[in-house]
Amino acid sequence: MTGNATRTRRDAIRAEYAAEEAEAAEAEALENEQAVVSVRVPASLAESLKARASAEHIPTSALIRRILTRAVHDPETPVLTVEQVEEIARRVFRESA
Repeated sequence: MTGNATRTRRDAIRAEYAAEEAEAAEAEALENEQAVVSVRVPASLAESLKARASAEHIPTSALIRRILTRAVHDPETPVLTVEQVEEIARRVFRESA
């Protein structure tokens, strides 16, 4: 490698490292701003939330934060669709039968 190519590669590695460090610092700051709230829900609801989060390729906690944020900040907007509520009701009925 020439000196110029080595410098360019080193600069690219430093830039990538700096971006990763900034992302980690941002995630840590966000985590430090959050409070932990624990709540018990029926197993069927927990499974529905996990399935939905998996389908959306996000962590379950991120999905729950999104649902709660929408419910609190825009209570007129339905958090779940009619179809989703019906599916949850069917699961609860099946599990209780």
